[in-house]
Amino acid sequence: MQLTGGQALARQLVLEGITDLFGVPGVQLDWAVDGLREVSNRIRYVVTRHEQAASYMADGYARTTGRIGTCMVVPGPGLLNAMAGLATAYACNSRVLAIVGNIHSPAIGKGYGLLHEVRNQSAILGCVTKWQAQATTPAQIPALVREAVKALRSGRPQPVGLEIAPDVLSASGDVTLIEPPAHEDDRMRPDPAAIEQAAALIGKSRFPVIYAGGGVLAAGATAALQALAEQLSIPVVLSENGRGGMSDHHPLTLNSLGGRALFAHADVALIVGSRFADTMLGVPSWQSPGIRYVWLNVDPAAWNPPRSAEVGIVGDARLGLEALAAALPRRKPAVDLDKVRAWASDQARVAEPQMSYIKALRAAIPDDGILVNELTQIGYLARSMYPVYQPGTFVTPGYQGTLGYGFPTALGAAAGNPGRCVVSINGDGGFGWAMQELATLRKYDLKLAVVVFADGHFGNVRRFQEDQFGATYEVDLRNPAFDRLAAAFDVPFARAESADALERVLSRATRDGAPILIEAPVGPMPSPWGLMRLQARPGVANIGPPNPLGEPLR
Repeated sequence: MQLTGGQALARQLVLEGITDLFGVPGVQLDWAVDGLREVSNRIRYVVTRHEQAASYMADGYARTTGRIGTCMVVPGPGLLNAMAGLATAYACNSRVLAIVGNIHSPAIGKGYGLLHEVRNQSAILGCVTKWQAQATTPAQIPALVREAVKALRSGRPQPVGLEIAPDVLSASGDVTLIEPPAHEDDRMRPDPAAIEQAAALIGKSRFPVIYAGGGVLAAGATAALQALAEQLSIPVVLSENGRGGMSDHHPLTLNSLGGRALFAHADVALIVGSRFADTMLGVPSWQSPGIRYVWLNVDPAAWNPPRSAEVGIVGDARLGLEALAAALPRRKPAVDLDKVRAWASDQARVAEPQMSYIKALRAAIPDDGILVNELTQIGYLARSMYPVYQPGTFVTPGYQGTLGYGFPTALGAAAGNPGRCVVSINGDGGFGWAMQELATLRKYDLKLAVVVFADGHFGNVRRFQEDQFGATYEVDLRNPAFDRLAAAFDVPFARAESADALERVLSRATRDGAPILIEAPVGPMPSPWGLMRLQARPGVANIGPPNPLGEPLR
């Protein structure tokens, strides 16, 4: 059939099951947007106020729905604006399809200085995608969209990019749309010999432990993880990105603070879907010469030096966990995990008022509610101390640590989960990155509660400066009046002066299901860094309070 490139793009996206697309229109995308107009009953085009929000929304949508998150931006500055969101999606195993415009095809690479031209745009896009292509004719577009979706559903799920120039989008040609297969699953099957080696090592171990990361969630392997843990009575320590891989209600689940106690005793550790590395220093999260490591990851780079695997299993997390369960017999519990949980909770009591706010958030948010965390002093502690009960209900920026990602990412989560409670917590510093997206919140009537902890400073930076230099420099903020800011965008507003007040306001907001901006004024907070060192830094077995399980057994 005769279609323009824009029509071919829109109609192939419909066939691929894309129902929402986030972006900002622009001259190089006019024909793509017109193609979307023709299928507006099938695809909702959500227009943000900044391209960064478009990529973040696609990421939040993907990670909380399990579906592909799609964004579309103009070339040059549009792509550069979207890069932070794509980098976060790349770090967090997120299935994001980035459609990027280009300058006119004959001028690509010529340096003519055309509108939105940047040198070697494809290389820039390649930094934050695992696959990318450029369509040169309308006829190529369906096959490239099909290939992009196939790449998203195979191997490690990371963003993919498709560039299309405006002359290709406006041109007409004989186009054949491609019907996707009814079932598409290109999971990487683990090597049976590696499974056998791993099973032999785990089967002979005295005290094995599982450490599970975001790859478990990305692979839909949560049921397989729980089944293996229950069969072997093995405790499961969840990484920051792996929260929700098993419910914190489960008796075998531990957060990273509890993991600190366990790893001092373990003799074998199964690392599933995680890099298992300290994100500041690049060394293993818990260094211990007495532990023998089994790695299960779709990417063998996960156990590159300085990490080491006695057995490395390259494969899909779900298939690998199921294969290990089939190869191992049942065993009895080796340790009292209630004692570990009580110890971890006791250590966290020193972090106030952060813990009170975390308890207020958990009390107000339903078990299936989604919390999008941020780089606030409350958010840092929430990485381990906020209980998570279901997969896809706790969202972080992973190792990218992208300040300001939280609010726009939560908008994407709300867009993809209209029937669920979604809460975004922010500092007043990070909220400034995207506060203009209150317009997006209101325009699309997204059911999102936005909490801003306001102390008038870049609070974490201030704390670091005080701790390291005994002085601060240029960390104060000039904030808007948040009540008037909310009113300017016609968004309901509330103020919560304490943790108890936040619980009351947030409980009411989640019950009403309406968008709201909540200001929570806070003062300077005691540093939580000592507690964080306990849960994340190398050599932790030798610092801090006594191990609840006694001295290491080895």
